[in-house]
Amino acid sequence: MSMTSVDDLSGNGFDVEVVSTGPYASGFGRVGDGRSFSFHVDRRHLTVEVYRPRLRGPVPQEEDVVAAASRSLEHVDVGDERSLAAAVRDAVNDAQPVPRTAR
Repeated sequence: MSMTSVDDLSGNGFDVEVVSTGPYASGFGRVGDGRSFSFHVDRRHLTVEVYRPRLRGPVPQEEDVVAAASRSLEHVDVGDERSLAAAVRDAVNDAQPVPRTAR
């Protein structure tokens, strides 16, 4: 397992701030518009949650999730930071809005 920061050098504002590699990889980061995201891997399956900008506290709550994505990591090396960061970047880009429930 490794923990590090992975910067996207393409200039689009995507930054994985912390990534832990391995079969139970996880991490978090930011996209260029100020939103943050987190991800985790379980059983070769990636789950990403994108949060609204300007969170009220240090830990996002369920109501802070504005988009989500999940995908198989069958052909991704979860032990390689760059491969994992690329899969996360693609998942963040493909994340679909989360429907709001009536309160």
